[in-house]
Amino acid sequence: MASLTLDQANRIATAALAKGRELSLKPLCVAVLDAGGHLIALQREDGASNLRPQIAMGKASSALGLGVSSRVIGEMAAERPTFIASLAGLADAAIVPAAGGIIVYKAGEVIGAVGVTGDTSDNDETCALAGVETLELD
Repeated sequence: MASLTLDQANRIATAALAKGRELSLKPLCVAVLDAGGHLIALQREDGASNLRPQIAMGKASSALGLGVSSRVIGEMAAERPTFIASLAGLADAAIVPAAGGIIVYKAGEVIGAVGVTGDTSDNDETCALAGVETLELD
C-alpha cells in the first residue's frame, strides 16, 4: 500500500499555502493525513484562528471516511441532513461538510487526504488542489 511521505505532505502544505498567498486569501491552515487518517503534516499561517487545525483535519478526515471530497459531503448534507448529522457519533474525527477536503490518489489508490480552511470553502478547495498538483502523482 502506497502512502504519502512526510516530504510529500510538507510539499502539499507549502504549495497550498503559497496558492493562498498568490490569491491574497485570509490566513489558512492545511492538514495532510495518510490513508489511515493519521496526521502527517499541519501548517497554520500566522493569524489563522484557533479552530482552524481541527477544521482542516476534519475536512480531510471526512473525505477519507466517506470516500468523496468534503464538497460532495456538503452537498449530501443539504440533501440528507439527518444522515450527515448521524455520522458525528460514528466517526472518530469531525465531519466537516464544506469544500476544502480532498482525497489524494496515486495510480487509483488512496494514499491520503488534504484539508484546507481559512477562507471561503471554494478558495480552500482551490488551495488543496494546488497543493496536491505539485506532486504529479498520476
